Amino acid sequence: MRLSARVDYALRAVAELAALALTDPADPDGTPPRRPTPVTAEQIARAQAIPPKFLESILLQLRRGGIVHAQRGPEGGYWLARPADGISLAEVIRVIDGPLANIRGQRPEDLGYQGSARALQEVWIALRASEREILELVTVADVATGKLPPRVHDLIADPSAWT
Repeated sequence: MRLSARVDYALRAVAELAALALTDPADPDGTPPRRPTPVTAEQIARAQAIPPKFLESILLQLRRGGIVHAQRGPEGGYWLARPADGISLAEVIRVIDGPLANIRGQRPEDLGYQGSARALQEVWIALRASEREILELVTVADVATGKLPPRVHDLIADPSAWT
């Protein structure tokens, strides 16, 4: 699996926003804030060591994709458009880079292999399903809190997963 720098930075940025939203103080009466405190792109870039100009274009894509909201001005910044536990890693990846798995720019189900290579299409579809299983399961909140689902722990418990 290959992820672009844009996807890596996008995932790190939304994890940062999620972590900040999860620690945003409640009102004195105990109710959660109506909207998390906006965080500037500069703050996110500094916290995650992301080039600021690159991050700006990524945040714009995330805003257009409905992952974050933005506000301009001195009180401006970015915040998650929905609760962090409702945003999967797969959704962020799709907003930034498109479909999870493609072969030469095509979806696996649209490919046509011949002869002895015919089974490759099924392999690519199974690979996408496997990727999707994890990336749809893990949410931005899971990453921000470090509390990953048991399925992820099962997979990483195998030492061969690390090599």
